[in-house]
Amino acid sequence: MPTFAGIDHLSLSVNDLDESQHFYIDVLDFMLLVDFGEVRVLLDRPTGFTLSLVRHSSGRRGPFSELNPGLDHIGLTASTREELVEWERRFQTAGVVYTPIRDMPFGFHLNFRDPDGIPLEFMVPNAVLTAWLLEVRERDVPRDEINTRVREHLLASGVPESELPGSRAPVIG
Repeated sequence: MPTFAGIDHLSLSVNDLDESQHFYIDVLDFMLLVDFGEVRVLLDRPTGFTLSLVRHSSGRRGPFSELNPGLDHIGLTASTREELVEWERRFQTAGVVYTPIRDMPFGFHLNFRDPDGIPLEFMVPNAVLTAWLLEVRERDVPRDEINTRVREHLLASGVPESELPGSRAPVIG
């Protein structure tokens, strides 16, 4: 079966290229690689992650909504919870819309929005999630074992039984 080697880049349609470029460069520390006019390609130097901002000349302007089919949010990884606190302070200073850090059963989350309202998230996976994901990448873990582990961890974390995932694959992000 063919596989893919990873994610090459992500492209976002935006209302205002200058405003979006400012946000991703000045707030999130991306750098501008190339400006093609209606497309600007940015790079996060430490990770190599490439982001394209696109303004379609015939596109409909308006705020983004994750309630429509398509993108829900973009999940980025942070290194530590302390780093999330630094991001939170930076967002306050820059006037970025964000939700305070949430401590969740599988890690820590800091949710925020770009100028078009596109939801982004910094997540720091905890040791449990990190170990499980490594294990799943290294061996075939049966679905029932995954479901049991997730259920037991969520119960131990204080999640009420009524809020546990059903028989479908659980969402752990």
